[in-house]
Amino acid sequence: MRLNQIADNEGARKNRMRVGRGIGSGKGKTSGRGVKGQKARTGVSIKGFEGGQTPIYRRLPKRGFNPLNPVHFETVNIGRLQSAIDKKKIDASQPIDEAALKAAGLCSRKAGGVRLLGTGELKAKVTITVSGASGTAKAAVEKAGGSITVLVAPKAEAEPKAEKKAKAKGKKK
Repeated sequence: MRLNQIADNEGARKNRMRVGRGIGSGKGKTSGRGVKGQKARTGVSIKGFEGGQTPIYRRLPKRGFNPLNPVHFETVNIGRLQSAIDKKKIDASQPIDEAALKAAGLCSRKAGGVRLLGTGELKAKVTITVSGASGTAKAAVEKAGGSITVLVAPKAEAEPKAEKKAKAKGKKK
């Protein structure tokens, strides 16, 4: 076998269609593009156009990354909690829950619970039960000698991909 004898198998390469070479060729006149108009021209694309009716991307409601049933927390800072204790609206010796916070006027509207935030300074030793709490709020309550109970557990952090792969390999064996 020599280099000048190398050839493709029969039917391996197909000749390209020669368009626009007369009506008798089968691909003459409009060159397979149909008739006149915007789509018969080159470089034109009408993505999302539905002949004048409202396109489907405008007919359907937009959700995006918004959760369907979001949980709205009422926020209370520990500075406001301390000022309510100083004004004797809340008794620090008794366990504090969301009902006590509402009775003291620290939260008003009906929400999915109360979330304690860490802005301000807490001096009183309190035992508090809330739906959620930030890390700084937990640290401040424990620093003052109190305890905090969180009712709604925070979402578990996603596992790193390497750990997921290791677990998957372990299950296969």
